[in-house]
Amino acid sequence: MVKSMTGYGRAREQRGGRDITVEVRSVNNRYLDCAVKMPRAYIFAEDGVKAAVQKAVSRGKVDVFISVDSLGAEETVVSVNEPLARAYISALARLKELGGPAVGETYPATDLARLPDVLTVTKAEEDLESISADICAVLADALAAYNTMRATEGQKLAEDILGRADTIEAITARVEERSPQTVAEYREKLLARMQEVLQSTTIDESRILTEAAIFADKVAVDEETVRLHSHLSQLRDMLRGDVPVGRKLDFLIQEINRECNTIGSKCSDLAIARDVVDLKAEVEKIREQVQNIE
Repeated sequence: MVKSMTGYGRAREQRGGRDITVEVRSVNNRYLDCAVKMPRAYIFAEDGVKAAVQKAVSRGKVDVFISVDSLGAEETVVSVNEPLARAYISALARLKELGGPAVGETYPATDLARLPDVLTVTKAEEDLESISADICAVLADALAAYNTMRATEGQKLAEDILGRADTIEAITARVEERSPQTVAEYREKLLARMQEVLQSTTIDESRILTEAAIFADKVAVDEETVRLHSHLSQLRDMLRGDVPVGRKLDFLIQEINRECNTIGSKCSDLAIARDVVDLKAEVEKIREQVQNIE
């Protein structure tokens, strides 16, 4: 199924005591360019995020926005610096000896806790792989929504291109029908001109046939129209496939445009010239649409 390079997807889920939100958006680009914006504390998950995007997208400028909010469930560890606490107690006991009865008898734990560096508070060690997996799981949901939107838009692009391909096919058929008539008209004009110039002289019919044959060879567009039909058939097959075809379509449209230019350069007939203008207009519209296809 054809996908557009433009899309948006969002997912939000609570995992592992964290509220994780992932947004994915993209615009047209010749190659895949993925940029990830996420909290610095979770930058370790960036490689996994980019790898997941590369599996889901083949080209386009993709921006991934990730926010991670703690739900208050993060574990913290409070530890006692026992050597330091004992040193404080020993020092306080020494002060008591020096001060005599005027110094208190006991050392409440709450008082000791207020002394510098007796208690230290640290976050519990986190399982980085688990956190990265949680982020990628939410990313997968966002990518699913993103790809659904791209597929919907891609279907519209494909329908528009196929409609224009049918128009090109119809115009090409007119050119094929008109081309032989131009040769007959040229032969009649040539005969009339020679009769006018050589009024009393017998006209060499073989010379007229030769000139008409040379003209027919010059203006023949059979090869170009056959290739046009072939290219259009290939275009339809690509649009019905399940793999990214944007780059291939770029090249194919160039070939279609080349055939149209060749037909235009060969034909001096006014009707065919108008048809060629219509052909090139449709090809240009298809080219614009192809720029949006992955």
